[in-house]
Amino acid sequence: MSAGLRMAMASAFTALLLAGSPVQAADDPDAARLSQRLVAIDADPTLGTFSAYERLQARQAVDALAAARGRKREPALQVAQWRVETAELAVRTAANRREIERLDRDRGDLLLEASRREAARARQEAERLRIQSQIQAEETARLRQAAEEEAQARQEAETVLQGV
Repeated sequence: MSAGLRMAMASAFTALLLAGSPVQAADDPDAARLSQRLVAIDADPTLGTFSAYERLQARQAVDALAAARGRKREPALQVAQWRVETAELAVRTAANRREIERLDRDRGDLLLEASRREAARARQEAERLRIQSQIQAEETARLRQAAEEEAQARQEAETVLQGV
């Protein structure tokens, strides 16, 4: 699924959740505060696509808080706070995981590039050493040829001197 499609789906999902939410700021300030935290997550384009299930649970807990009365209000408030915190943590964790994956890919790309450069340097060094070795071999062959010619000339000189 493309990132654009995921964003569109997340936006539609968020709109449905917000439209169905009975939370009114005037009715319940705690529910409104928790709802605002969820809206902040949904509104952030870098976070809005993560942890839809946890955000849904948090939204339902906030809705239950808005509907809770009497003795049920305190436990509902605690559950809603936990659910919102859980959703926030899940969203941040998912965003951090995605960032870690991106950084790992970047690191892998950099290591690959470094390896390629090192291989290119090694090939260049091998070529330089091959040329140096070839030059030394040619110099050795030339010196050997000169030594053989000198030895042959000396042999001829000795032959001439023995003949005299």
